[in-house]
Amino acid sequence: MTTAPKISVIVPVYNVATYVGECLSSLVHQTFTDFEIIAINDGSTDGSLAILREFEASYPFVHVIDQPNGGVSKARQAGLSCARGEYIAFVDSDDYVVPNFLEGLYNALCETGADISCCNYHLRFEVTGFTMTYPFCWKSVLTREKAMCRLIRDYSIQGFLWNKLYRKTLFTEHQIHFPTMCFEDMVMNHQLFSHADKIATIRTPLYYYQQRHTSALNTMNAKKINDYLQMLMLARQNLEKMGEFKKYEFSYQVLCTKTAFCAIYFIIKMHLDRKSLSGMWTNIKNASKTVLRFVKKDFDPNDNSKVNAVDPPKAESKYSTH
Repeated sequence: MTTAPKISVIVPVYNVATYVGECLSSLVHQTFTDFEIIAINDGSTDGSLAILREFEASYPFVHVIDQPNGGVSKARQAGLSCARGEYIAFVDSDDYVVPNFLEGLYNALCETGADISCCNYHLRFEVTGFTMTYPFCWKSVLTREKAMCRLIRDYSIQGFLWNKLYRKTLFTEHQIHFPTMCFEDMVMNHQLFSHADKIATIRTPLYYYQQRHTSALNTMNAKKINDYLQMLMLARQNLEKMGEFKKYEFSYQVLCTKTAFCAIYFIIKMHLDRKSLSGMWTNIKNASKTVLRFVKKDFDPNDNSKVNAVDPPKAESKYSTH
């Protein structure tokens, strides 16, 4: 391809040989044709890279980056650094999309002049095959303030990267880079949305989000829970940096409440999965104190410390299923 495509689709890949073929097949057969696919093999040890190479050999608009394992944030950043498109889409390699995924999101941007478009998606449970449409957003054009309120509250607009299309200048003009942590998509969206003038939402579900037993939310550990809390701190810092915390204070409090309950659930599940209640109550108290610290009036927006509120369950088990 000699001319830059309209859209660059970034697909991070790590040990998903069972799924990545279906993912890429759904992308190469899009009704929208002016796009490139950048697939980043993040040090896979299964047959993922071989599948990527097959698609690269068959389709001139598929490009493969092979790099040592560094995590999904570094993989996405590597793809973003190579992206030539005017717009950026992200697709997870164990998911797949409908044929008009790109067309629907692109048309929404063109028709409204928005900087970001979002679509509904199909939430599919791998084990049972049960599928439901989520998150029930309607076709609309939102101001930055309305979209930010929904995003922060996790209401109709969620922090996922993959059901959205972004104007690339949101990344480049504001020097927004992926943080090396879990839940980086929520951190990124809080920053990207805060610079978007308008956001378009589509009622039609265009994406299939697969719920697997090995997904991030189903394999929570102490590090991931700490990153989840870190996301909350970074969200407050972004609002303070933009000088708009007062405007979104109530929405942020809603986010803090939800995050606190989810963190407690993750902590309890982590300890039960490890069959050890030792340290669980301490972890719950520390996580709760951390969330309360982020909502205080005297919050320090320049605090760059790493959240370390939750420790792994101790090996000495005081819990038994027998």
